[in-house]
Amino acid sequence: MHLELIKLEKTFNPSILTKIDDPLLAQYQIELWIKRDDLLHPVISGNKWRKLKYSLDHALSLGADTLISMGGAYSNHLHALAYVGKVLGLKTVGLVRGEQPEILTPTLQDMKNWGMELKFVSRADYRLLRQYKNWHTPHQLPAGLKPRQYWLPEGGAQALALKGVAELVAEIGIPYDTLCVPCGTGTTLAGIIEAVPEQVSVLGFAALKNAGFLTAEVDAILSQSRNNWQINLDYHFGGFAKTNAGLNAFIDDFELKTTIPLEPVYTGKMMYAVYDLIKKHYFNPGERIIAVHTGGLQGKRGFS
Repeated sequence: MHLELIKLEKTFNPSILTKIDDPLLAQYQIELWIKRDDLLHPVISGNKWRKLKYSLDHALSLGADTLISMGGAYSNHLHALAYVGKVLGLKTVGLVRGEQPEILTPTLQDMKNWGMELKFVSRADYRLLRQYKNWHTPHQLPAGLKPRQYWLPEGGAQALALKGVAELVAEIGIPYDTLCVPCGTGTTLAGIIEAVPEQVSVLGFAALKNAGFLTAEVDAILSQSRNNWQINLDYHFGGFAKTNAGLNAFIDDFELKTTIPLEPVYTGKMMYAVYDLIKKHYFNPGERIIAVHTGGLQGKRGFS
């Protein structure tokens, strides 16, 4: 791996396993742990680093000087990419969905402060950009893809991302029955599916509405077909970045009891779902569940 990436990773904190002590869990004879990827780094936390790591190494090996990607106005992926670009001395360009707001969101302002060039694209053009999955493919970008520019698809969703996610699984030093993870593009889920022992069940929770397409997207990323996983579509709370009083109250209560911060876009929805399924006897008594905290806490600023 490139020396600059090794130096950066050496500044990271450990991603520990934290057991959740809750009388409700004992009542249902469920053991619940959280893989604290949110602790890795204040900015490049959780699955953002996992997915970016080997793509960045590939970009550096090709001599790229510019990283280009896409995301929304609160994108954790673009936020992390802008920071990494600043640290590595690479130019970054963010193609942001929708019209430029009069006042930049805190996420966009961070990205701009870190030197990312922001280009706002229509929602129709944004949907077209989703077809470009490989680093060298998007020839129809607003300014075209030039030499030494490296394309990262939405959420960093490419095959190299799975290698980084696999390292998350390798760090889990206890046996477990089910691994839970929130889903946006499904890339983190795919990496986990490929890395877990065959007897482990993997359960993804879609953060967006009408996400049935994600199953095919994940299948397309996997190197071989697996039958130990599924995506639950029931806990999107009205759509991507949508929330309600019940979810907000759960997050507040969970943080008060555990001191573990959640956000309402991904991790809050997943943890709400896990607790709800426990109460519905979805899991068998005696199961050990590990939920992956994918970070992205900066996005919580959009709900304050």
